[in-house]
Amino acid sequence: MVELKTEESISAMRAPGRVVAQALAAAREAAAVGVSLLDLDRAARAVLAGAGASSPFLGYRPHFAPVPFPGVVCASVNDAIVHGIPDDYRLRDGDLVSIDCGAELGGWVGDAAVSFTVGRPRPADLRLIETAEAALAAGIAAARPGNRIGDIAHAIGTVCRTAGYGIMEDFGGHGVGRTMHEDPGVPNEGRPGRGMQLRPGMVLAIEPMLIAGGTDEYRCDGDGWTLRTLDGSRAAHVEHTVAITADGPRILTAP
Repeated sequence: MVELKTEESISAMRAPGRVVAQALAAAREAAAVGVSLLDLDRAARAVLAGAGASSPFLGYRPHFAPVPFPGVVCASVNDAIVHGIPDDYRLRDGDLVSIDCGAELGGWVGDAAVSFTVGRPRPADLRLIETAEAALAAGIAAARPGNRIGDIAHAIGTVCRTAGYGIMEDFGGHGVGRTMHEDPGVPNEGRPGRGMQLRPGMVLAIEPMLIAGGTDEYRCDGDGWTLRTLDGSRAAHVEHTVAITADGPRILTAP
């Protein structure tokens, strides 16, 4: 079931969205060679605590997970695509880092992700991140009343495939509102004009996940959470929570 949010509800969702943006900025600012992933998690925790927000990630346990998630961010490095557990791994020069974060405040949830490099970047990594951001922008531009879920998926997939990157077939965006994962699902590849019609009041987490090697295959780590590229190539993940309004898409997790 898809809940159509009122204008007042969408305005209220801007509060957790702003907290998410601030937490991601804090984690990114803390990231440097020698800094641990736990340090990035602590930076995000401090922002959530300061805002009086809670984390929808912390303690989250979907059906596939052997243990509840232990952090407030997912910290995925290099060949890790998504769901990386923040641990004592210390960042190295040239690492590609993806940070996913959520916040719950006032009964509403915001969800976003960012990818960036640490130290001296590889040109190939910069291109991968730039393409992910372009795919996200294309998906957001398609999130308009009268379009369909397939139009968002097609916009994202076209950018990714044209650049020669792979896409995780079984993972994508989702509805978001009072909980972190709501209907509908938002694939990162699809046919235009297909799927649920977009209506004002729908709020979606749109999140391209790109695999540099061009393959769509991935594997799960022994921790039961971290998803990695099967070929060992690098990955990027970016995301925004976006409200569909009569005036067009409104990004709720913008800084």
